[in-house]
Amino acid sequence: MRTRKTVLAVGAALLLAGCGTGQIGDTGGGQTDPNNKNLALITGMRGEPFYVSIECAAQEAAASAGYQLNVQAPEKFEQAEQSQILGGIVSTKPGAVIIAPTDDKALAAPLQQAKANGVQVVEVDTALEDRSIAVTSLSSDNYAGGSVAAQTLAQLVGDKQGSVLALNTKAGTSTTDERAKGFEDEIAKHPNLKLLPTQYTENEPATAAQIVSATLAANPDLVGVFGTNLNTGEGAATALSNAGKSGQVQLVGFDASPKQVEDLRNGRVQALIAQNPGKIGQEGVQRAIAAIKGEPVERGTKTEMIAITRDNMDQRSQYFYKSQC
Repeated sequence: MRTRKTVLAVGAALLLAGCGTGQIGDTGGGQTDPNNKNLALITGMRGEPFYVSIECAAQEAAASAGYQLNVQAPEKFEQAEQSQILGGIVSTKPGAVIIAPTDDKALAAPLQQAKANGVQVVEVDTALEDRSIAVTSLSSDNYAGGSVAAQTLAQLVGDKQGSVLALNTKAGTSTTDERAKGFEDEIAKHPNLKLLPTQYTENEPATAAQIVSATLAANPDLVGVFGTNLNTGEGAATALSNAGKSGQVQLVGFDASPKQVEDLRNGRVQALIAQNPGKIGQEGVQRAIAAIKGEPVERGTKTEMIAITRDNMDQRSQYFYKSQC
């Protein structure tokens, strides 16, 4: 199909290699025992394939370096439960905590306290607004990922005019806010596409499905949907399938969970923008160990984004996320 070929070309042209900021971070706040072999990983949500993939790579990296890794996560992407988990972990005095903050402001105070207690703070996936707390941050280039998603969707739609919807998760989530912003800025360059107000799903697939269903009813000219993460994409795919609109309304999802990969294979989703969670987990552990030892680490790194279509999915299967280690 013409659209598949053009999408593939866009994906190939816009693949982003991992790159650093060029800045070197310090080694944290209070005194850290350089012989401390205990690490902690707190992901954003238990059982979510993206975070499972980070966990698997982090466990492997810690074991190979002779470190113990305590992994915990909230049941939902929610700040209060994550803060409670953080407090319990800090009380065990790990050398470093590797964390995906669920709120870019509310987690600042407890993580500042962890730093003051000599715990090195490493951010993965999401990041605090206050850049003085963590020693290093690793995440995908989320703004660029949103831009790639918009270009991919525009190619899928072609010259057809119509409305486009972006589904975000929770306001204040640094990663998805950046994706939505990148998408918004790029869509503005395509005058045939009208971007509707961004909708928030509270990271619930059922809520995403309800929003898409309501949007279809209110906007019969809807031609495209962008889901900024795994749950929004899965919910959007369900709504479009139930309405008999799969493939008619083009859907670009973010992440590559087993369910999303299956949806791509069977045509419920037309493209996925995949991250590299394995690289984030592995390097997160390596930098945590370096910080414990008092070695300088790079302050910020963006990892690559991969455009996956039905045509190239078998060649890019290494970017599919895991549901278990």
